[in-house]
Amino acid sequence: MKIRPRTFLFGLTAALTATISFQSLAGQAPSPTPSSEVTTPVKGAIMQEDYVKTIGRMAYVWGWPMVNSFNRRAGITQAPVPGRLGGVVPVAPRGYLSMLNDYVEPNQSFVACPNQDVVYGTGFFTLDEEPVVIQVPDFGERFWIYALYDARTDQFGEMGKAYGTAPGFYLLVGPNWDGEVPAGITAVFRSGTEFCFAGPRIFLNDTDEDRAAMQLLVNQIDAYPLSEFDGTMKIKDWSAVPSFPAPEVEGENKWVVPEVFFDQLGAVMDAVAPLPGEEALYASIRQVLDAAQADPSVKKALFDIAVKTEKEVIAPLFLWKHNGIPAGNGWNRSENNAQWGFDYMMRTATARSNMFENRPNETQYFFTDGDSEGSQLEGKNLYTITFPKGELPPVNGFWSLTIYNKYHLFEVNELNRYSLGTKNTTLKFNPDGSLTLYAGAKSPGKDKESNWLSAPEGTFSLYIRSYWAKEAILDGSWVPPIIELVR
Repeated sequence: MKIRPRTFLFGLTAALTATISFQSLAGQAPSPTPSSEVTTPVKGAIMQEDYVKTIGRMAYVWGWPMVNSFNRRAGITQAPVPGRLGGVVPVAPRGYLSMLNDYVEPNQSFVACPNQDVVYGTGFFTLDEEPVVIQVPDFGERFWIYALYDARTDQFGEMGKAYGTAPGFYLLVGPNWDGEVPAGITAVFRSGTEFCFAGPRIFLNDTDEDRAAMQLLVNQIDAYPLSEFDGTMKIKDWSAVPSFPAPEVEGENKWVVPEVFFDQLGAVMDAVAPLPGEEALYASIRQVLDAAQADPSVKKALFDIAVKTEKEVIAPLFLWKHNGIPAGNGWNRSENNAQWGFDYMMRTATARSNMFENRPNETQYFFTDGDSEGSQLEGKNLYTITFPKGELPPVNGFWSLTIYNKYHLFEVNELNRYSLGTKNTTLKFNPDGSLTLYAGAKSPGKDKESNWLSAPEGTFSLYIRSYWAKEAILDGSWVPPIIELVR
C-alpha cells in the first residue's frame, strides 16, 4: 500500500500531539497523598444508628482476635509465679514462661483444639516495657518449634527445627525498644507490637522412655526479663511448679465478652498500630468509639451490634464447614495461618476455633465435622479413616489425627487416648500397607483397639496436623483420607 505524504504527516502530527498532551497531563497528575495528610472523619458528627451498627459489625469481626489476645494475656498472667492453672494449663506472670512436662491433660478448657503430640509452654510478654530472653536447649533430632505471636496472632521470628535454629539465648524485643544487646545473646527477634505470646511446642513420643528423655530438655526451656539474664542456662523442674485454682466452665473459656467488647477495643487499638492500608479502617472505628463516649444512644447501638454479631457471625465460624478452604473428601484446611495480613475472616475464624495456629510451612491443619458424604460425625456410629498405602501425611516432622467433642476439646475416655499418628508405635497396618483408623464411642473390636479413637456420645470432629509438611501438602496435591460410616 502506498502512503500519501500528506496523510503520513497528518498521522505523525496527530500522534506527536497526543503524546505531548498525555505527557502534559501526566505531569499535572497529583502524587498520591500521604495517609497522614488525608482528611479524617470529623469528631462530633451526628451518628445515625444503622451507620453505627455497620461500622460496629465490621469492627467486631476485625478486632475479635486482638481483644481475645489481650484478654488471654490479662487472665493468664495473673499467676503470681510460673505454674499451672487447675494443675493442667501452664500460666505465668507477664514476662515469664511456664512449661508442661508431658502432654496437656484432657480436662483443660482454656485452649480449644489442644494436641497430645507435643509438650506445650505458655508465655505472655509486654516487650516495650522490658525485652525477654528465651532459652533454646540442644534438641538434637527431636522436632520442636517456638511460635512467637504478635497482638494480631501473626507470627514473627523463626525458631525451630525447620529453621535450623541453634541452641542459645534469644532476645525478644518490641517495636520501640532501642536498648543495648548484651553479650551472650545468639540473635534478636523484634515483634511488630508490644504484645507477644510465646508458645513452645516440643514433640513427644507416647512412650515412657521418651517421657524420661524429654525431662532434661524441657527443664532447660525458660523465658524471663532481660534484667535477669546472666549468660547461664537456667534450669527449672517443670514437674514441681505450683497449681492455682481454675474456674469451672462449659466449653472453652470465654475470652471475648460482647457486652464489654467496645469498652476494650479502643485501648487495644492504641497498643496495635495500623498495618499500611488500615489507616482508614482505624479512623472510621475511632470516630464511632469517640461518639459512643459522648452519646448513650451510640453506645447502646454498639452494645446491641456486638451481641448480635457474636451470635450471627462469630459463633458460626466455630463450625469447620465455615472455616478454611476445601481440601477434598469433606475436609477443609487452614490457609494464611499465623501470617494473616488483611485476611480478617480467616484470622477471626481461626481465633474462634483454634487460637494460635502455626505458619503454613510449620504446620498444615485439616479439619471436618462430617464424614466424606457430608453427614455430621456422631459418636453412636463407627467410622473408618483409611490412608491408602504410601499416602500417610507427607511430613518432615510428624502427623496426627485428633478427635474432639462439640467444644473442640478432649472428652475424657478410659483409653486416655485422643490422637493417633507418628507418636504411636503400636499402630497396625493392613496387609496391603494401608492404615485404617477408627472413630466411634464403641470399640471396633479388641484386635483393632490400637487404631481406635474413642468418640463422645454426641457430635464430634476430626483434625489432622502435619508438622513441617512436605510439598505435596503445601501445594494441595495430597488429599486427606476418606471417612466412611461403618454400616
